Amino acid sequence: MNTPIPDSSTAMNMAIDAQLLKTVGVASHDATSTDLMKAVAQVAREQLSERWVQSQSADRENKARRVYYLSMEFLIGRTLSNALGALRLTNAASKSMMDHAHTLEDVRDHEPDAALGNGGLGRLAACFLDSMANLGLPSFGYGIRYEYGMFKQKIVGGAQTELPDPWLADGTPWEFPRADISFPVRFGGWVEHIGERAVWRHAGEVAAKAYDMVIPGYGTQKVSTLRLWKAVAPADLDLQAFNVGDYGRAAQVKNEYENISWVLYPNDSTPAGRELRLRQEYFFVAASVRDILLRHIMEHGSLANLHEKVAIHLNDTHPAIAVAELMHVLCDEHSMPWAQAWSICQKTFSYTNHTLMPEALETWPVGLLQHVLPRHLEIIFRINAEFLAEAERRRPGDVGFLARLSLIDEHGERRVRMANLSVVGSHMINGVSALHSDLLIKTLFADFAFLWPERFTNMTNGITPRRWLAQANPGLAALLDQNIGPDWRNHLDLLKQVEAKKDDAAFRSEFMAIKRENKVRLAALIERTTGVKVNPASLFDVQIKRIHEYKRQLLNVLHVIWRYQAIIAAPEADWVPRVTIFAGKAASGYAAAKSIIRLIHDVGEIINNDPRIGDKLKLVFIPNYGVSVAEVIMPGADLSEQISTAGTEASGTGNMKLALNGALTIGTDDGANIEIRENVGDDNIFIFGLRTPEVQAMKKGGYQPMRLYESNPGLKTVLDAISGGQFSPDEPGRYRGLVDALLWGGDHYMLLADYASYIDTQLKVDALYAQPEAWASKAIINMANMGTFSSDRTIAQYAREIWNIPVAP
Repeated sequence: MNTPIPDSSTAMNMAIDAQLLKTVGVASHDATSTDLMKAVAQVAREQLSERWVQSQSADRENKARRVYYLSMEFLIGRTLSNALGALRLTNAASKSMMDHAHTLEDVRDHEPDAALGNGGLGRLAACFLDSMANLGLPSFGYGIRYEYGMFKQKIVGGAQTELPDPWLADGTPWEFPRADISFPVRFGGWVEHIGERAVWRHAGEVAAKAYDMVIPGYGTQKVSTLRLWKAVAPADLDLQAFNVGDYGRAAQVKNEYENISWVLYPNDSTPAGRELRLRQEYFFVAASVRDILLRHIMEHGSLANLHEKVAIHLNDTHPAIAVAELMHVLCDEHSMPWAQAWSICQKTFSYTNHTLMPEALETWPVGLLQHVLPRHLEIIFRINAEFLAEAERRRPGDVGFLARLSLIDEHGERRVRMANLSVVGSHMINGVSALHSDLLIKTLFADFAFLWPERFTNMTNGITPRRWLAQANPGLAALLDQNIGPDWRNHLDLLKQVEAKKDDAAFRSEFMAIKRENKVRLAALIERTTGVKVNPASLFDVQIKRIHEYKRQLLNVLHVIWRYQAIIAAPEADWVPRVTIFAGKAASGYAAAKSIIRLIHDVGEIINNDPRIGDKLKLVFIPNYGVSVAEVIMPGADLSEQISTAGTEASGTGNMKLALNGALTIGTDDGANIEIRENVGDDNIFIFGLRTPEVQAMKKGGYQPMRLYESNPGLKTVLDAISGGQFSPDEPGRYRGLVDALLWGGDHYMLLADYASYIDTQLKVDALYAQPEAWASKAIINMANMGTFSSDRTIAQYAREIWNIPVAP
């Protein structure tokens, strides 16, 4: 019998008070904001639990074909608001919190972000799970239950400091421990060959224990499941060592194995860090494959039809070892003939590539794989030998062709190419934007596309409007509800109807009033986290993403310094006030990215305290960027910086979220910027810089950044100020390395080549922002044309074209 949904404030009060008593253990009048957060979560959890049980039961009875999405990251953020929205309980919960002398916003803020990811890869995976639930796809996401996530970013003296992020320290009401679901995951040892049979004699073992999180669909009874694995040592304690006082050795086994699920992306600048990362990847893949096969056998009794009922999707190369693991389990543990197993394997897997940069493609030293996964290395060698024999029949004698295709890079230290393994082991491979997918088959995977052109396709990324508009921007959501009704949450293309309102003065006024409220909220966050007061009337210029040289945060800083110098030179000019906002984490071992973060802070320290500048320019860096911080920044942004070197960004999803919330994009013709431009129109986006063919031609012709430095006085002044220590007087040479990398290191990402175009385009931004009505019209056009970028559209396309799973109308 279904528990009734407490959709009135009276019923919600009763349900919350009952949970305060039963699960939190406090009286209603003594409840803190944290207590209330836990109680409201339990009310929602009860509803979601019933839906989860019903969905799983229906899928079992129907013997449904399922998709299993394997990803190292699922950056889902906070769950409470999302769950209440999906259950249509937000209003009731809001009224109930007022009856309890609190606000829902305050209560919601006491939930920690789930530290299960870092950047766009994890946010994309979270959006995809949301859409799988929304579309009713039988689906599981599989990942790792990180206890500390990546790290909590703290800025000390302008520099990034990494602290643990213990998001599970007080538990979470959203996970369902599955005590009866546990699989052994083995490492090391050697392989024995007994006749035709290979036996892996492992040297160590850890248990993978399952924890489920329920991902609800909006306005549907269907849910999706995120199953996360925790590493548990087979024996918690060496009691004998403990009893004689050797406490370190007593806990050694526990720490040696359980560190697998401690931290996302351990620093891989050391051999131990690299081995731990490989163990992480295999750990969650091995547990997931065994879970998938066990479920399939229970429902179908045979593995011969695995590919008919199971679609396993590899989100980037982190889970690529799953190809070898499935072959290991089918052949070694279920005695399936190799040819049959390989046919099933290729029909089961599909793979999404997320990068065009060869240096970003994951590879593992053969020696490390031999040490950690000796049987899997044997399997990879056999896959490679048979594959190259097939390829040579297509182009006999072409040694270079075979070397590029090989799963083993033989140059220098022999390394296994995980992207090549993913391609060879999959029946479909996709990029994540039209440009990216086109470049994949023309450059990175050109040889594979020659062999199998039918395997390559495009799936342009998308975002969920439930979180990134309805939840993050309730004011704009309410305005849309008033004008086009609420169905846009499930059919984002309905936003197109709003485009006609761009010339409606009343609608424009309401739209910009909501933007102003969101900017006031963002200004409060900036002051609270950085101590800098900013004027919400200023243009809020936002670049929020992982700090990486190819994303070119440094180019943005060069513009800020140019603007600072220009304001000092012409203080009487009618400057459009601007607040430039950065947020993002640098990988702990990425020195250049961390140097860029420090430069941002040093430049900000000078500009923000220069009385000659006042409110004409501010520069801030919001620390510890994550989903909940993004939910404040996105709605308050006026300008969206998407300025990667053309041909380097696979897609981007921050560009979609910002445009959906009414920000105009300044960007290169790269990734999904191209499709945004095609949807909003050339006149409603600020595109600058070299296009991809021009980048390639300039590099081929011999790019000389020093010539640009010498011929552009403004650029020279900016770079000289940085390298000369104007922004780091206590250490004048602090940023000489950054500048030298541009002038003498080849400027790999061509910041200087795009500098002049970028500055000119920023002046066009100023000119438009000085015309509020014209700016508002273009912002409305951007929002109204984001319908195609719903993750519902993306997932429906995956389901039809790759996973072969029916999608209900």
